[in-house]
Parts: sequence; C-alpha cells; structure tokens
Amino acid sequence: IMAGAGEDARALFQAGVRVALEAWPALQIAVENGFGGVHSQEKAEWLGSAVEEYFIRNADLELDEVEDFLGELMTNEFDTVVEDGSLPQVSQQLQTMFHHFQRGDGAALKEMASHITQRKCKVTATALKTARETDEEEDGADSVEEMEVTATNDVAAVQPETSDPNSQTIKEEDIVEDGWTIVRRKK
Repeated sequence: IMAGAGEDARALFQAGVRVALEAWPALQIAVENGFGGVHSQEKAEWLGSAVEEYFIRNADLELDEVEDFLGELMTNEFDTVVEDGSLPQVSQQLQTMFHHFQRGDGAALKEMASHITQRKCKVTATALKTARETDEEEDGADSVEEMEVTATNDVAAVQPETSDPNSQTIKEEDIVEDGWTIVRRKK
C-alpha cells in the first residue's frame, strides 16, 4: 500500500512542478517569444522533469540553491536572465511542494497546485483588464501626445497621431541631405 501512496505523491509532485512553472510569467514569456529557439516548448517541458529530478536527487536543498538552479536553467536554455523578483517566489513554491511530497501529503500537493492555477487565471484576467483600461486612457482629452516616427528612404517622417494645433509639421526645406529632419513647432 505504501508504494502506491509514494507513487501517487510523486505524480502529484510532478504535476505540481509543472503547474508552478506554467504559472511562472518569466518562463512563459521566454517560451512564447521563442527565447529557447525553435524547441522552446519542448525545453519548457524538459525543465519540469529537470526540476523534479533535481529535488529528488538532492533531499535537503536550501532556497538559494533552488533559485540558482532555476536561474541557470533559464540562462542556459532560454538565454534569459530573470530579474523580475519571481525566482525566490517560484523556488519557494517548488520547495514547499517537495516538502509535501517528502511527507507523502498528496492532499496538500493537490491543494497547492489548484491554488497556483487559480491565481494564474486571476493574473491573466488582471493583465487583460489593465491593458483595456490603458487603451481607454489614451483616448482621453488630456492624453500625452504620442509621436510615431518612421523612416522612409532615409528621410524621417514625423506623424502626430492627433490633429492637435500644437502638432509638428515638416516643410520640404527642413529635410537636410543626410536624412536628418529639422522639426519645428507651428507658430
């Protein structure tokens, strides 16, 4: 009976590691943008088993050891240096899961995995909400005038996005030969 329980806990630990890594924005951004090359998705899946193996092989890991290990994997596999402060958080989640696994506490592992999944959904929803609010603010009356600068045939064209009386215009004589543009405000 004990072997079965151990197998269950191992499977739950494995699943928990994957959930924690999938909810980790730094890793997801690296995968979505292909920082790990064409096999970024496969590398992310391999990362889960590498992390799991690391814990199984090293029973008494310190938190900074877990952080260093994760940081190195991100640097080596995804050419990404994680500086958003999320390494300690993810490392702590993984370490806590490993302690539950060591105690054979499958219920705690399940609970933790579902908690991370729920929080991940909330974060995604918040990100969407924030993006929408930002769009609305840009349409507001006192929004900062944004300039879109595009280069065509070595001549910089400045196109104000708003038809503001203070917007800038370019006269032919303002285009200097080497591709630079003199920008003057309307009088």
